[in-house]
Amino acid sequence: MGREPRADKVCAHCGRTFSWRKKWAADWASVRYCSARCRRSPRDDTDSALERAIVDLLGQRARGATVCPSEAARAVFAADAWRAQMERTRQAGRRLVATGELEWLQRGRVVDPDTARGPVRFRLRR
Repeated sequence: MGREPRADKVCAHCGRTFSWRKKWAADWASVRYCSARCRRSPRDDTDSALERAIVDLLGQRARGATVCPSEAARAVFAADAWRAQMERTRQAGRRLVATGELEWLQRGRVVDPDTARGPVRFRLRR
């Protein structure tokens, strides 16, 4: 009976990193979500649109330029609805960081999206 690998994983919904827990010992290989809430909230077309909006906005800018998550939210949602969708936009950014496409910046420095608090910006990975 071999031991399961206990490397951290990235949640398929929110993009946050989560660690092995004893309750997942029997099926760690199949665990995709960090919580029941994420498991109940599957990704949809809006999540894909947010990811595309972030990448498209960065593609239109000079190399090394950044975008604020609110710019992507404004590009996808109506003028009066984008503020309520900021966490969803940050989740899209976290997923792109996990795939290696983006860097998550704070005060011009690359930071870990799981620990950063406050205003952030996105930049295409160099």
